[in-house]
Amino acid sequence: MSGRDVRRLAARASNMTHEAKRDIVARIAAGADAAGVTDIFVTREPFRIASLALELMPLRAKVHLLETPIANDARDTERALEAFIAAGCRTIVSVGGDGTNRAIARAAPDIDLIPISTGTNNVFPRLIEPTIAGLVAGHLAAGKLSRDELVRRAKRVHVELPDGSRDIALIDAVLLERDHVGNMLPFDADRLVRLVLTRAEPDAIGMSPIGGYLDVVGADDDCGLVVEMGEGRRFLVPLSPGHFREVSVARTERISFGETVLFRGKGVLALDGDRDHRIEAGEAASVSVERDGPWVVDAAAAMRRLVRDGILSSQQPRPA
Repeated sequence: MSGRDVRRLAARASNMTHEAKRDIVARIAAGADAAGVTDIFVTREPFRIASLALELMPLRAKVHLLETPIANDARDTERALEAFIAAGCRTIVSVGGDGTNRAIARAAPDIDLIPISTGTNNVFPRLIEPTIAGLVAGHLAAGKLSRDELVRRAKRVHVELPDGSRDIALIDAVLLERDHVGNMLPFDADRLVRLVLTRAEPDAIGMSPIGGYLDVVGADDDCGLVVEMGEGRRFLVPLSPGHFREVSVARTERISFGETVLFRGKGVLALDGDRDHRIEAGEAASVSVERDGPWVVDAAAAMRRLVRDGILSSQQPRPA
């Protein structure tokens, strides 16, 4: 469902069709096959995106279609990752946005991940040609690439809710007032109360640039950023693609890993754009940032390493 929610109507986000996603999956598989992998794993899902993409492809690698229970929500992604891990996979290419990768990071934080952007507000995944993503993933999975200097562990937001349960985000935790759980519309700037960001980047969309316009915090910076909304500096920021709104920021503050920030109710807690948790009046959620997310592969650096080691230029076609 990544890239297909109501924000296509409420903002100017592009619509990512199932056919476009099948093409992406096919190109990933072609790259991995060219790298010499022997096995490619996908799961069955309601729209048969991956399985139809690979059904008639002349791949030398064996395609394994894993069956997992379907709930038509983020649990499907989590169960798929659990099935991949059980099958022995450690190199994953994801096709989705921040929400998709959040579900992956919740289920399997210790994998090598190449995230391809197809969602709405994408800070965590990047725009990368799927063919190259598959090629890098294939060489990494086949052991032809050393992981040294090619992977960087992502940061995660950790949340302890008032009932003692826990959740995570990869980019942002946001406290909203006068909102409700499950709302899929773009955030209303006037309802933002407090943000905790792992990345505050001015060249991003969504919550990240609210902090990024004032204090840039990148993926490699060993800290997070708290943004307190309120009377202060006012400026326009793109809360969704093509959807600018004025925000007012009272202050920002960098926080160290493990430092706790309290989100006090009454309000709704959104994680990577998903309004998932209600915090009642008199309750508080504890929020912190750690570097314990998935190992994200630097595809550009990996391709240069393959050239340096002479692997690409020495690659020969496999016999039919």
